[in-house]
Amino acid sequence: MARLQIVDPHIHLWDLWTRIYPHFETPSADGSNAAICRSYLIEEYLREGGDEFEIVGAVHVEAFPTDPIKETETLQKVADANPLPLVIVGNGDLTSPDFPALLDRHQQFSIFRGIRQVVNMHPDPRRSYVSRDLMAEPGFLAGLRELGRRGLSFDLQLYPHQMETAAALAAKAPDTRIILNHAGMWADRDLGGWKQYKAGLRALAAQSNIVAKISGLGMLDNHWTTESIRPLVLESLEVFGTERAMFASNFPVDKLYTDFRTVWRAFSDITRDLPEAERTRLFRDNARKFYRIPA
Repeated sequence: MARLQIVDPHIHLWDLWTRIYPHFETPSADGSNAAICRSYLIEEYLREGGDEFEIVGAVHVEAFPTDPIKETETLQKVADANPLPLVIVGNGDLTSPDFPALLDRHQQFSIFRGIRQVVNMHPDPRRSYVSRDLMAEPGFLAGLRELGRRGLSFDLQLYPHQMETAAALAAKAPDTRIILNHAGMWADRDLGGWKQYKAGLRALAAQSNIVAKISGLGMLDNHWTTESIRPLVLESLEVFGTERAMFASNFPVDKLYTDFRTVWRAFSDITRDLPEAERTRLFRDNARKFYRIPA
């Protein structure tokens, strides 16, 4: 039986010898991330699928490097040395006056496809990734528009209560493809939080330039099962449809909670009743399309 082909649109490859990932050199105080505080290289990643899944492309998403250009340069060398089609979503600050110049430097590398700037803020400061409301700054919209002018995309990582703001910004940058990370990170796991999440997804999906990446579900559901993630996956697919959604592993981060094959088996089980053409879009073809990955 043929292996299921995957283009994985959300992975992280980090080599600690580059010295641009100090946050992975020492485990956190509680030791919860100790298993990934080491180099994670493409050779290990390519073994994750085993005999069950065939990885035919991947997208490295920035891993909070201290030197964004060095990260892109390093990944270009990795891509050049391996047959796997590999592209990168780099790091950058949309609000910086130097953002266009940074893009010029990133675009020297053929694997560069766009930028991720995490904007997650939460009333509980322990859940916030940033200390200021980036989307409220005028430069953020200017940065989004600059990406669109260059044919580049933006990876959007946020929480549900920020989705309406993001949707309004997307409407003002219609030429920029925006890729929602981790299915929108449903963080507040009560009825009110679920209603807010559903409404936020619909606000985002109303903008035709936004697509969804279903990934990273273990980060907010550490002991997840296929059944615990099924409602979230089905909600995302209902809202965005199979033409504007894709599955991803978020490895090695989600390696803290599960193994690679379990992630993809769950996605496969949840979508087993879909027509094969729709499954192929979710597992392979949409990622190729949205990130411009050669077959």
